Amino acid sequence: MPDEGAKRVCLGRAVGARGLKGELRIKTFTEDPLSIGSYGPLQDEAGLRQFNISNVKAVKDGVVARLKGISTREQADALKGVEFYVERARLPDVEDDSSFYFEDLIGLVAINQNGSALGQVVSVQNFGAGDLLEVRPATGGPTVLVPFTEEIIPDIDFEGGWLLMLPPEGIFED
Repeated sequence: MPDEGAKRVCLGRAVGARGLKGELRIKTFTEDPLSIGSYGPLQDEAGLRQFNISNVKAVKDGVVARLKGISTREQADALKGVEFYVERARLPDVEDDSSFYFEDLIGLVAINQNGSALGQVVSVQNFGAGDLLEVRPATGGPTVLVPFTEEIIPDIDFEGGWLLMLPPEGIFED
């Protein structure tokens, strides 16, 4: 079971079996797709299952890997959709102030140019057309998806716990 207070980072998602001997296709969210196997055992989102990844090979849109205990196509296919997590502390430190993990954005307060809170970042999404910040508005209501671009998010202060957001007009209005 993971440490309840520890931040965890999703490194990839199982997309299906490859071949007949239990190899698994994984869409990776790591800078180097092959590194997904180098952080030690990974866990599912709930932290209930542990996965040891080996024999990682690069393919289009991710990697193909072997998982300990998975030896048939059916077992690999049963993992489709499972996301693989690691504790943030097991990842390497970022090299400079302009680098960060998306997980580090979660919890930051989005403020406008006047310093007023627009909301709080609750997740980072990507549906194929670019990264989006999911923000819970300070005024309540459903979350809002905001493009994560330098134009819209020109400044981030991790120590201060905020990011400057210049959202498209009307996005935070009812």
